[in-house]
Amino acid sequence: MGWWRCRGLALLLAAVTLLLLLPQVRGAKDPEVYCGVCRALVAEIDWAIKKVDPKKTIQVGSFRISPDGSQKPNEISYARSETHLLELFETICSNMDDYALYVDPETKKRTYMRFAPRDSEKLGSVDFKNFKFDPENSKSLKFVCEGIVEEYEDEIISLFAHEADHAADKLCSEKSEMCDPPSQTHHPDL
Repeated sequence: MGWWRCRGLALLLAAVTLLLLLPQVRGAKDPEVYCGVCRALVAEIDWAIKKVDPKKTIQVGSFRISPDGSQKPNEISYARSETHLLELFETICSNMDDYALYVDPETKKRTYMRFAPRDSEKLGSVDFKNFKFDPENSKSLKFVCEGIVEEYEDEIISLFAHEADHAADKLCSEKSEMCDPPSQTHHPDL
């Protein structure tokens, strides 16, 4: 009878230990990673939109015939169209391979920054010694990016289709709350 009690106690102890470790196994959202990826995602979408010829348009809306028999399709800029944004969502997260953790040498602030130049950009004066390169981290950045795109697809489309100012703050701080709100300067005159 004593042996069964010890075995039962051991199983109970194992179950409690497993329950205590379960949140660590699932992985809590690292605010530094989620905020950094969110801001990087906005920067990548913004850059991709700016690459598109501003004269390029796409027909949207209904193609109804008006009472006078004419038909006038509605044309909008392709760059900020839902069609273009959805196309961007297919591949935009692969750009997270070009980001790494950057530690500011003076403030020690940790952020995710792009270290690789884009198509038409020059390498410039990137200080690689302050980047922390980790292949596993690169995979997790892409995974987090895909999750953000999936969860906030409608908000992203709305922000970019309507040319919202401060899209990174609106998406990453206000809508998703992944980042702390930007520090507000107090203006007593306003």
